Amino acid sequence: MIRRVIDKKIENFLFKGKAILLFGCRQIGKTTSLNEIFRSKDDVLWLSGDDGDTQSFFENITSDRLKLFLGNRKIVVIDEAQRISDIGLKLKLITDNIKDVQLVATGSSSFELADKTKEPLTGRKWEFQMFPLSFAEMVDHHGFITEKRLLPHRLVYGYYPEVVTNPGSEKIILKSLSDSYLYKDILNLDYIKKSDKLIKLLQALAYQIGSQVSYNELSQIVGADSKTIEKYIQILEKCYIIFRLNSFSRNLRNELTTSRKIYFYDNGIRNAIISNYSQIENRNDIGALWENFLISERQKFTEYSDLWCNKYFWRTKTQQEIDYIEEFDGKLHAYEFKWNENAKVKIPKAFIETYTDSEFKIITPNNIEDFLL
Repeated sequence: MIRRVIDKKIENFLFKGKAILLFGCRQIGKTTSLNEIFRSKDDVLWLSGDDGDTQSFFENITSDRLKLFLGNRKIVVIDEAQRISDIGLKLKLITDNIKDVQLVATGSSSFELADKTKEPLTGRKWEFQMFPLSFAEMVDHHGFITEKRLLPHRLVYGYYPEVVTNPGSEKIILKSLSDSYLYKDILNLDYIKKSDKLIKLLQALAYQIGSQVSYNELSQIVGADSKTIEKYIQILEKCYIIFRLNSFSRNLRNELTTSRKIYFYDNGIRNAIISNYSQIENRNDIGALWENFLISERQKFTEYSDLWCNKYFWRTKTQQEIDYIEEFDGKLHAYEFKWNENAKVKIPKAFIETYTDSEFKIITPNNIEDFLL
C-alpha cells in the first residue's frame, strides 16, 4: 500500500468544525485515501455523487431529514460531490445544522465546490488538492535509488496509481483514462457542445508543453474562436488536467508580460493524448517531457509541503529565458531543467544583473532530490 501524503494532512483537520473538501482529477486515489483514513471506523456514511439515488436524495433535502438519515453516524463522505445539484448549499446545510458530524466531500472538478460565487462555504471548509502519485511518495515507498532508476519510465507513463501498480498494462490503462474518465465531468457540462474540439485542443497543448501558448494560434489549430479556447482551457484547469504558468516581469522593458505556458499534471496522460509511448532514447521531445515532469512534480511538492510561493517562467523579446521561477520570502529562486547532465547552461546575463538577489540552479537527473525532496 502506497501511503499518500494527503492522508495525514486530512487526519490532522478532522473534527475541527469545518467541512473537508478534497479536490483532484478522477482515478488518482481520492476514495482509496479516504478508505484508508476511515477504515477502522464503523460510523461512516458513504455516498456517491455519481449515483442517481444520491442525487435525488439531495434534491429537496432538509436538515431534519438529514439528521434522521444520518442516525448515529459521525462522519459523512460524499464522493464526486460536484455531480449533485447546488452542492455548495447542501454542504452548508450539513455543516451549519449538524455540528457533531464531520463532512468530507471529494470533487474531480471544482465548478460547484470551489467556486465561491456559487457555493456559500466561505469560512466553513478546509480545502486540499490531491495529485497523481508523486516522486516523493514513491521514494518513501521503495527508496530513492529505485525511483531514480525508474525516471525514464515515469517520463513516459506518469504516476497515475493504477498505472504505477500495474506494470505491463500502462498503455491500456492510460488509453482508458484519456478516452473517458478524464472528460466525464467536462462533457456533462451544457456548454461543451463539441467534444472533438476539446480533444484537438488537448492534443495541441500536448505538443506545446514547454513552449509559450497563443490562444489565437490554438484557435486556428482547433477551429474555434480564441474566447472559446480560453474558456475550454479554464475548464481543463478546473478538472485538474492542465495548469498554467505565467511569465515573470518586473523591471526589464523587453520582458514578456502576458505570455503563458501550459503543462499537464501527468506525463502519462500527456503522452496518451498524442498516442506516443516511445521510450526516451527514441524521442525528440525529451526536453519538454523532463520540463513537464519537474514542474508538475514541483506543484505536488509545494502543495503537500505547504510552501506558498508565486510561480513563473521568464523570457525576453530577445529570446533569453529561464524555465521556472519561484518567488517566496521576498526572494527569487530560478531553475533551468536539463535531462542531459553534461549540457552547457549559460545563466541569462540580463536576469542576473537585474535581479541581483536571486538564486539560480540547474536541475538534472543527477540532483533531482534538491528540487523534489
